[in-house]
Amino acid sequence: MIREKAFKELGTTGIILVSLMMLPIMNIIGPDEGFLSVSAYQLSLWGKYITFAVLAMSLNLLWGYTGLLCLCQSLFFALGGYMMGMYLMLMIGERGAYKSVLPDFMVFLGYQELPVHWVPFYNFWFASGAILWVPGLVALVFGFLAFRSRIRGVYFSILTQALTYAFCLLFFRNDLTFGGNNGFTDFKDILGMDLNGIETIRGLFIASVILLLITYLITSVLLRTKLGKVQQAIRDSENRVLFSGYSTADFKLGIFVLSAMIAGAAGALYVPQVGGINPSLMEAAKSLEVVVWVAVGGRGTKWGPAIGAIFVNALKSYTTSAFPDYWLIIMGGLFVWVVLFMPQGIVGLLNQYYVKYFKGGEKQLV
Repeated sequence: MIREKAFKELGTTGIILVSLMMLPIMNIIGPDEGFLSVSAYQLSLWGKYITFAVLAMSLNLLWGYTGLLCLCQSLFFALGGYMMGMYLMLMIGERGAYKSVLPDFMVFLGYQELPVHWVPFYNFWFASGAILWVPGLVALVFGFLAFRSRIRGVYFSILTQALTYAFCLLFFRNDLTFGGNNGFTDFKDILGMDLNGIETIRGLFIASVILLLITYLITSVLLRTKLGKVQQAIRDSENRVLFSGYSTADFKLGIFVLSAMIAGAAGALYVPQVGGINPSLMEAAKSLEVVVWVAVGGRGTKWGPAIGAIFVNALKSYTTSAFPDYWLIIMGGLFVWVVLFMPQGIVGLLNQYYVKYFKGGEKQLV
């Protein structure tokens, strides 16, 4: 039975990955026009969807498997994006509007030299490390204080929302040297490659798919370990875990930091594919959107949050262009429908049909 379940998971994973990898393949060999055509814009758009899928999977580690409703996941996503954005801004060099080695916003604000904390970001590998450790450090400090104080439930959610709101206000300030309300934009290249070049677009898309796979593997392996078992026990009854002699604060802190680092990595791949970042990405409403993606896809399932993120954002892109006056009503109606009639999300619905029509099947297909 375990082997059969593993084959089902492997098959589902293979279908998802092959479907996604068909996009860059069709961009290379597909026609220039028609249904099978995949343009550079569409490839970048789907790359953005995939980074959102990784972000949703990072929240699922907290909410779906640990029972922690975190409302600051977009903060970690944005911090990773800002770390990558700093490197990309420095790579512009003298090709900016002011023909200065300093980023344009620094010249506009009257800076004479590069702030000291920007200098290491000339190195791509330092920036790549900062993508992980900066969100991880913020999560470590905040999580240590919150979990040691035994803050849980709705109070934890409120505190995380306050955290992202505070950071959002902070990053809107011009004197913080992160571009203020305009943020970072007008990127030119990455690792010497033109960001608008089709090869770079394909490479970023493939990197996003690889990160999606790595996140899935981390989730799968984690759930099979003692940490994963305790993690799910905390979700079901934290008091019982405490009475069993486990320090739940340490377990929750570890998962919180891990999810922040995954979200930061997703943000780092998001920024070069959309061409900019500003503090609006940290707004509390963005974190609430991530919660919706997880709920629509299926909380507490491995692929559900990714499916929900891609589905909701693809639907949003379609409705905003096809029904510009009604897209908010359509999206709101979808969310109400999910809450009332699909409480386990898309994957939960698929699992119900699977159990109903395939006798003796496992209850969890995805």
